[in-house]
Amino acid sequence: MPAEDPPVIRFENVTVSFDGVPALKDVSFEVGKAQTRILLGAAGSGKTVILKTAMGLIRPESGRVFLFGQDITGLPEKELFAVRSKLGMLFQESALFDSLNIEQNVAYPLLNQKAVQCQPGEVRPRVKEALEFVELGQTLKKFPSELSGGMRRRAAIARAVVTKPPLLLYDSPTAGLDPITAYTIMALIIKERDLDNTTALVVTYRYQDGNLVANFRYNPDNGELAGAPAQTQPQTRFMVMQEGRLVFEGSQDELEASRDSYVQKFVRHTD
Repeated sequence: MPAEDPPVIRFENVTVSFDGVPALKDVSFEVGKAQTRILLGAAGSGKTVILKTAMGLIRPESGRVFLFGQDITGLPEKELFAVRSKLGMLFQESALFDSLNIEQNVAYPLLNQKAVQCQPGEVRPRVKEALEFVELGQTLKKFPSELSGGMRRRAAIARAVVTKPPLLLYDSPTAGLDPITAYTIMALIIKERDLDNTTALVVTYRYQDGNLVANFRYNPDNGELAGAPAQTQPQTRFMVMQEGRLVFEGSQDELEASRDSYVQKFVRHTD
């Protein structure tokens, strides 16, 4: 890849341990601009640790992590703030602030990330735009407890995208949701990718989620998903984690063709 266009994310032989127990073991991969990685694997395999390490919330024991070509491995916390302003994170179970209404929740990154430099008069219009994007434009004054699980997840997506970050990290975006709501959430992730040309890492237990991302695109003419041209599919690759190791990385076709019994557990798996 040209020097002027480095990978958005690059892990170089990253190892992370907690109390001497490895959570990531010598993990290496990279993700280019506008590409998506689907992270599959059993519970405790290291998927969420990858996201938190990419954000700089967890420091590697060894190896290096690069975001947008910058080595963030040893960056002081203050310097990480500017880097984090370029990414949005959807946490497990949404992680909205219960004491704030939806407008305040979505506005939080605009008001608290200095590197975003959002003028006071721009905050509410940007919040409304983000909520309209996830079809929650009428919920500004509601509190998280007043919304369904799927609506809370959509509000959390609005919070993740409100700063227009070039990188989005999604931690189990469809966990605990019914199939119809899960489809809605994945459709929003695809919509964000296609309208804003974002790079994404998506942690999921559902093969269906990755299948949608790999094979469908957002049609702005009717607001629905449509089958993607074959040449767009290489933009999505699948990664499978096992006990902290990256044991598979490749296309959907390569994933489905794998003869590895562990990898096969995550192919066409239904909840």
